[in-house]
This record gives sequence, C-alpha cells and structure tokens, in this order.
Amino acid sequence: MAEKLARLTIEGSDNTLELPVYSGTLGPDVIDVRKLTANGVFTYDPGFVSTAACESKITYIDGDKGVLLHRGYPIEQLAEESDFLEVCYLLLYGELPNAAEKEQFSSMVMKHTMVHEQMVEFLKGFRRDAHPMAIMCGLVGALSSFYHDSLDITNETHRQITAHRLISKMPTLAAMAYKHSVGQPFMYPRNDLSYGGNFLHMMFATPCEEYKVNPVLARAMDKIFTLHADHEQNASTSTVRLAGSSGANPFACIASGIAALWGPAHGGANEAVLKMLDEIGDESRIEEFVAKAKDKNDPFRLMGFGHRVYKNFDPRAKVMKKTCDEVLGELGINDPQLRIAKRLEQIALEDEYFIDRQLYPNVDFYSGIILKALGIPVEMFTVIFATGRTPGWIAHWHEMISGSYRIGRPRQLYTGPEKRDFVPLDQR
Repeated sequence: MAEKLARLTIEGSDNTLELPVYSGTLGPDVIDVRKLTANGVFTYDPGFVSTAACESKITYIDGDKGVLLHRGYPIEQLAEESDFLEVCYLLLYGELPNAAEKEQFSSMVMKHTMVHEQMVEFLKGFRRDAHPMAIMCGLVGALSSFYHDSLDITNETHRQITAHRLISKMPTLAAMAYKHSVGQPFMYPRNDLSYGGNFLHMMFATPCEEYKVNPVLARAMDKIFTLHADHEQNASTSTVRLAGSSGANPFACIASGIAALWGPAHGGANEAVLKMLDEIGDESRIEEFVAKAKDKNDPFRLMGFGHRVYKNFDPRAKVMKKTCDEVLGELGINDPQLRIAKRLEQIALEDEYFIDRQLYPNVDFYSGIILKALGIPVEMFTVIFATGRTPGWIAHWHEMISGSYRIGRPRQLYTGPEKRDFVPLDQR
C-alpha cells in the first residue's frame, strides 16, 4: 500500500481523486494514475517524458548528477574493472558472476557465435548498398525462423536460451552485414578470441592473410559495447517492451528495437558527429563553427556535446575519453578529421560558454572518433550500438515477460472532427 497520496481535483467536478504515490529505491516518487480512465480522464504526456511505463530493477539514471547504475553498480567501475560479457551476465541475472559462473557464461556465449549457413543465402538477397541497419532488422527478425525450439516466451529455459543466442550471434550478423557491403567473403567466428577481438576479426580479417587482433583495440571495442549495454527506458528499449507486451517472439522484439535505434535522433548521434566534422572540413574553420554554435539564431549545432538526459556530464564519456586517447596513441593516426575533433574537445572543456551550459563531450562524441580510428565506416556505427545494446534490450524483455504485464495501449488527446454523416460522392 502506498504511504503517500496525491489528490487531484478537476475544475467543475465535485469528485476529488486520491492517487497512490510510490517510492522506488532511487529517483523521484511516481503517482499511480491508473484509476483516471475509470473516472473519465487520462494524462497527456507527449514523448512519455513524465511517465513511468513500467517497474524495473535493471538500470538507474540520475541525469542531474551524472549517474548511471547497472543493478546498482556505477558504469565507470564496470567499464574500468569488468568486461562486456560480465556486464551482460549482470544485466540478465541481477548479480555479478563468480569466477566459475563467468567462465561458464563466457564459454557458452563464445561457442554459439556461428549462425546457420542459410543466413548467408538470406543475406545475399539484400542489395550490396543496402544500409546495414536495414540488413540487421531483417537478419535478427529472421532468426525466429531458425530457432523454433525456444520460442515459448512462457518457458524460462527458452527465454534464457534466446538471450544467449542473441548476445552470441549479434556480432556475427553485424560483421556479415559489413562484409556484404564491401564484397568480401564472410569470416567465421574465432571462439578463442575475446568478444570484442572476435568482432574485429570478423570485420577486418580476410582468407588470404593472417589478421592479428590488437589487444588495445579489442579492449576499446569491448568498452564501446559495455558503455552502450543499457540506458534505462529509452526509445528503443521502450519499443522492445511494447512489442514484447503483445506476446511477440523475442527475435521480433529485438528487431523492433533495432528499427527504433536506427532513427538519427536515437542511435545516429555518433554518426552525426562525423558528419559535423566533415562539414567543418578544416582546422582553420573551427573558430567559425564554434561561433555559429554560440549564435542562437544560427541552425548549426555541435553534435556530440551535452545530452538530453545528463544535465551535468555523461558518466560514460569519461571512460570513453580515456579509451579514445589510448586508441589514437596506439594507432598514431594523423587524420585531419580527428585533429578537428580533438580541438573541439579542448574548446568544450576550456571555453566558459560550454562550461556554463554544461555542454561537455558525450559518449557519442568519443565513440564516433574511436570507430573512425578503427576504420569502421560511418554507416556501421549504429549497428555496433545495436550489438552493444542487445543485452539491455533482452534483459528488459525478460524482466517484463517474467512478471505480470499488460499489453501496451497508450491513449491520445483527440483533436479531429466530431461525428459527422457520410456524404455520397455525387453530393460532395
């Protein structure tokens, strides 16, 4: 029972509604408005920015303080001390694994990275210049046609098997989408490599010469996956939950999350960073574009600075900045675009305009630079985001399906015509 109540009085009505107020472990209290519909009214909240659509134990964000916790653990600690597969385990099962559990989980994931050979034939049906996210939507959705043995969403074992399969096979499908676009043969997974190292191998190895995975770059790839693993009830995660609430199979639900992530306002932010650097073009024009960014009447925006959720700083960006410096130092790249990025970073960290408005470089700024340095094409950026976000999506889907839930059914504020009679065509 709620300890507090909110009272809502509607002008012109004698009825005062008492609404329960609940408190979570962390974060603001929530007002339970479910009884409003029975009283002839409901809330209006475009974008659901003031609505808690579910209860979850997975991830907590405090944007004002720059806090991101996975099952209570700060993302900074997980990114520095853990690895992606351990974070996957944490998101799925709620606790960090012991040594034996981690070994068993990691081994199981890495031993199931292969995909059915018929997926190759399916992939060949896409045009070579198809966007990789279009390919990923199709491939992931098609997985349900290969795994009829684990599609009973009411079966806990089936849900676990599906979660493992998705985490295992997403890097393979992502690398296949890339190889298809460049006309190179697909590379089979290497189960002796790390999760990030295996992905780089499948991306860049060819049958004609040996490819040695650089451990610095493999670790950077692992951190990119880790820092994108989950981010609470964002657009794509909410889409996965909404699709799942209909009873759709998990592969279809994750495909719906990929589709939502594809939108430039969501998963395309690091791609937008590279496009911005292209627009600036030369270091000599940096001051010009910084001035444009400060001009409120100019439509130009510096991409990769500030964050809709984090009003102070993005906790993931600190880790990503360090990783970015390590990658650039390891590769010794002399790229004009990357020089522009580093200069913009310096300005944002020193200029009072950016400091006062807390427009710090965010995770997308640094991840875009890292992926560019690794030689990954811009159109693959969101695919990599989707690969990293998969454990978060599947953890939220599993959490919802494991408890009591209702099919999602948002309401609307109708502003169309009132009831009117049909007019025959010859009388219009």
